Amino acid sequence: MPSPRSAQDAGPQSGELHGVLAPIVADAGFELDLLDVRSAGRRHTVKVVVDSDEGVGLDDIAAVSRAISAELDRQEHLIGGSYTLEVTSPGVDRPLTGQRHWRRAHLRQVAVRLHDGTKFTGRVGAAGEEAVTVLVDGQRRELRYADVAHAGVQVEFRPAPEHEVALLQEEGTA
Repeated sequence: MPSPRSAQDAGPQSGELHGVLAPIVADAGFELDLLDVRSAGRRHTVKVVVDSDEGVGLDDIAAVSRAISAELDRQEHLIGGSYTLEVTSPGVDRPLTGQRHWRRAHLRQVAVRLHDGTKFTGRVGAAGEEAVTVLVDGQRRELRYADVAHAGVQVEFRPAPEHEVALLQEEGTA
């Protein structure tokens, strides 16, 4: 079974790899959300997850993939063998772990579990530096990121209810 290696933990090559790929991703207008290198013998899988506030389309993924592949071919010493490149965007099941994730989930419904075991579902409002506003049962609630054990976007098949959107949009005027 391949063993995961994060960009920070996998040695000097992976740190260097992150340093090489991050500017390529940034030049394409995205953030390098995750770099994961997995090895099985001399074969490697390089998974690059890119994201932006505007989202990531299939054409974007293809363009970033071509640019990264070309750079990896030029800097083959960074991988040290044959590799498979996977470029993707975060899935809907990605946990919300940082301010940018909460900001990108604006007006989406989320399931939250706090460190104290409390669980609830709410709709995401404004995301600040230390906390996010979440609409829970019709009431705005300030939720500190540090209090969240796990949070994830819930799939909805309808647009957000207008009354919930209105309550969250009032937060800037209240």
